[in-house]
Amino acid sequence: MNWRKRTVSCLLFFLLGTNIVYSTEIRSPDGKIDLSFAVENVAGRTECPVYNISFRGKPVVSLSRLSFTLNENSILGDDMEILSMSTLSHDDTWKPVYGERSRIRNHYNQLLVKLQQKKPPYLALDLTFRCFDAGVAFRTTIMENPVGGELHIVKENTEFCFLSDHTVWAANSAQGKYRKTTIGKMGEGIERPLTIKADDSTYMAVAEARLVDYARMKLTTFSSRPNCIISELSGEVTAMLPLTTPWRVIMIADSPGRLLENNDIIPNLNDPCAIKNTSWIRPGKVIREISLTTEGGLACVDFAVTHGLQYVEFDAGWYGYEYSDSSDATTINVDPRRSPGPLDLHHVIHYANERDTGIILYVNRKALERQLDQILPLYQKWGVKGVKYGFVRVGSQRWTAWLHEAVRKAAAHHLMMDVHDEYRPTGYSHTYPNFMTQEGIRRR
Repeated sequence: MNWRKRTVSCLLFFLLGTNIVYSTEIRSPDGKIDLSFAVENVAGRTECPVYNISFRGKPVVSLSRLSFTLNENSILGDDMEILSMSTLSHDDTWKPVYGERSRIRNHYNQLLVKLQQKKPPYLALDLTFRCFDAGVAFRTTIMENPVGGELHIVKENTEFCFLSDHTVWAANSAQGKYRKTTIGKMGEGIERPLTIKADDSTYMAVAEARLVDYARMKLTTFSSRPNCIISELSGEVTAMLPLTTPWRVIMIADSPGRLLENNDIIPNLNDPCAIKNTSWIRPGKVIREISLTTEGGLACVDFAVTHGLQYVEFDAGWYGYEYSDSSDATTINVDPRRSPGPLDLHHVIHYANERDTGIILYVNRKALERQLDQILPLYQKWGVKGVKYGFVRVGSQRWTAWLHEAVRKAAAHHLMMDVHDEYRPTGYSHTYPNFMTQEGIRRR
């Protein structure tokens, strides 16, 4: 690991009529991406934190403001003063438990800006910017107030302002159909990542990383400023201070394929692996068992062994009607709507484990939300290897936090997990690699 830290001088501009109060910049390790930060007077707002990005010497993102709307429509992000700025460089390599690459390099230059409101309640912010060869990421930490208490965020107003009305490929849901449109016409509630074409040699993707206990970010055309996109949270956020937002990411490359090749930026923005012994986490191929019978289960295990598959997943109905509020996922009680049975699930699990084949059980959110703390230790005792969380709720701060806590609880019981429906990953599998897969991109 190579760390170096230095203080950056604040450049104060005294020229009459200038809108710039302070300015500084950092560059990606390969020198192709430049990020500049300033506190400026922009579009009727005074002393706002703003950032600009250039790629190969050409501006691609311009005068994009960072702010929050709090209770009573007060704005956190106007009339800010810089307390200090510092930079560091980071370069290390880590080994994922599984994935496309055996080793991943985490190499970036960082700028940390400490700001404070000039007016009451004098809230302080830490803005962290990281410049990778793959793009730029930034997040905000709202620091603890001497008075204490909760902070309530009504809206996050993160801007992504471009140089023209670029072509984008937009979808309104995790399983939605993509449509080719423009920034000005894409509308609201757009999923991330959002791929953008600036020209034939400049492609970008606006994304989110390390979403753990905050409301999901979607994207909306910002009608108040031309060629601008603004963040749209899926609900309000309430938390004790200090509060750190997820990373907002702008990937930049010379082709769409290069964006895909540079996707390591997302796990690199998540915390390191929190599981000390990962030997029980084994990726593999799965066959879905839908007969919900002992005979069908044993046949699937035999098929998996013969064809080199590693898991058999028992789908909805093995514990009863999945959509019932009284469904009980601690019992084996086949739903007659799906199968006449019989199902000796314990026999199938034992048979599979003897043949080095794992059993995965599907559980709908109706039972998960009531019984999570009961079923995870129970399934571990049964010898189950993983759980498929069905139709999970996503978007709001409450359900985002619930789901990632459910990932951590599954890890405590050595259970791998798959999430079904509208969830889009933001890299949490780096921290908890038992979070194997997510179903929800244009159906299965």
